[in-house]
Amino acid sequence: MSADPKKNPPTGTATVSLTVTVIGTGTMGQGIAQVVATSGHTTRVFDAVDGRAIKAVKGIAEQLEKLVAKGKITHDLRAATLNRLSAGTSARDACAGADVVIEAVPEDMKLKLEVLQPVLEVLAPKALVATNTSSLSITELGARLGVPDRTVGLHFFNPPPVMELVEVVRGLSTSEETISRSLDFVRGLGKTPIVVRDVPGFATSRLGVILGAEAMRMLEMGVASATDIDRGMELGYRHPMGPLKLTDLVGLDVRLAILEHLQREIGEQFRPPAILRAMVRAGKLGKKSGEGFYKWVDGVPVPN
Repeated sequence: MSADPKKNPPTGTATVSLTVTVIGTGTMGQGIAQVVATSGHTTRVFDAVDGRAIKAVKGIAEQLEKLVAKGKITHDLRAATLNRLSAGTSARDACAGADVVIEAVPEDMKLKLEVLQPVLEVLAPKALVATNTSSLSITELGARLGVPDRTVGLHFFNPPPVMELVEVVRGLSTSEETISRSLDFVRGLGKTPIVVRDVPGFATSRLGVILGAEAMRMLEMGVASATDIDRGMELGYRHPMGPLKLTDLVGLDVRLAILEHLQREIGEQFRPPAILRAMVRAGKLGKKSGEGFYKWVDGVPVPN
């Protein structure tokens, strides 16, 4: 999903330093961990895939070095950030005593429950239990975990280090204290939060995927090329990135899963376009696979 990018990455320190664990170190998890550590929090990362958490820490170090080279952050901030960052060898160890846990695994309710349920007892007593889901029910997750009052959605946008918006999603039983603490936490990251109710797709996913799906249908019909459809939205509507390029960045498989969920929950206007299903079956998932609506060469989109 997309929002207006910040001009600069966060470079300050949070008012209150917390211990934060990020579970899942894919693109979103790694980006969230970078933001959290840069903002002054002790940050631990864990991934069920062996070696992936350590790889994420190395990836964050590389990204910070690029920011130093561009003059965006100082050498001292890079060093301090890395000193606050570590990779856990187990989920329980990574979450022991954490004030906030942020789950950033794929969009599957069963998987999210599997990674969060075993660590609840080792968190700090009033720890925030947050999920980065862009579409799944916060109310259901909290109820099934048994901590509905402390469960909240913190929906970051891709890439987290530069995107300003975070959706704070309130489940039916999420407490006012949890919302207040979540807003303070998000603002301390240098982000701007909006509070939304727990409805399918929240606020931004519904709008974002419907635009992306229509762009795909236009491509199917031969209305214009992917490049020109995107350019039309970028120049005509001042979107920072066109809907097809953004789909490549988010992942075609991720967009497909969100559309299928919203189709079930809301209606046929969210039926996934045939071209999206075909491309996912072909393994063309966007930037992460090297090809989607664009070919990606050294991280740069090239028209097909």
